Amino acid sequence: MDSATAFSHTRALELARQTFDIEAQALREVRDSLGEAFTAAVGAMLSTRGRVVVMGMGKSGHVGRKIAATLASTGTPAFFVHPGEASHGDLGMVQPGDVVLAISNSGESDEINAVLPALRRLDVTLVGMTGKPQSTLARHADIALLCAVGQEACPLNLAPTASTTAQMALGDALAVALLDARGFRERDFAQSHPGGSLGRKLLMHVRDLMRSGEAVPRVAPGASFSELVHEMTRKGLGATAVVDGPQLLGIFTDGDLRRLIETGADLRALKATEVMHANPRRVRADALAVDAAALMEQHRVNCLLVVDDDDALVGAINTNDLLRAKVI
Repeated sequence: MDSATAFSHTRALELARQTFDIEAQALREVRDSLGEAFTAAVGAMLSTRGRVVVMGMGKSGHVGRKIAATLASTGTPAFFVHPGEASHGDLGMVQPGDVVLAISNSGESDEINAVLPALRRLDVTLVGMTGKPQSTLARHADIALLCAVGQEACPLNLAPTASTTAQMALGDALAVALLDARGFRERDFAQSHPGGSLGRKLLMHVRDLMRSGEAVPRVAPGASFSELVHEMTRKGLGATAVVDGPQLLGIFTDGDLRRLIETGADLRALKATEVMHANPRRVRADALAVDAAALMEQHRVNCLLVVDDDDALVGAINTNDLLRAKVI
């Protein structure tokens, strides 16, 4: 058949909507069937001192990898073991006390059934996720999580579609119930996602991004105006601190320079203390970078000086530093 001439836009949309309807109905059916087995599975995963080991073949295996990743990223140590490889040595990854989540819609996966006796000898808690309550997997499991669906979305009722959607949702439900029971919060999530935007916002501190040492522009109180401008230009921060030894006295910025020029004053005769802003906006090194960004936005400034507990200058940070780190 010529696929180009056989294609029908109307038929494609009809099947797409039908797929959503069938899978939505499947999720409702699984939701309504939840009961003691689900809470028992959550309790087993919550109380284990081991890990959650997820197994599955074919499409169930792809779902299992995602479930393991979701569990691990939300506070439940978990990983995926391919059941075929488990029969050839990878079963050594499973330890007594672990919880094994085995996924098979039919409950008759040869590769999973082949390792069931070995799992029994390992003294693990076996949770079977299956659509068949009388299957081999369901009968051998300590806890049987049923996720039966009325039909697949595939027009042939063959390709795993609604069944894998139900498995995925049931895995997400386990992860959500577990993270809530553990008191898992945003900061915990950030710990396992340091490269993501939330990780950057919740884990990155000012000290991680600030300029320090010779990179921080600073002049003494008696510095001439030309020395002030030279230091500000040389360090490229758009501002310079005025310090008495380590102690912060004030700040002078690019904006201050423009405003002075507009007044027509004789700039050559001015000293740093005459043009600086005393008591400038400042931040501690241990503050979150996202809080420094909020402070800049609140006061409409592009640079903050960083001080220690004794108000001594230890660094400086500007919006470009925050942009490069993708904090803002």
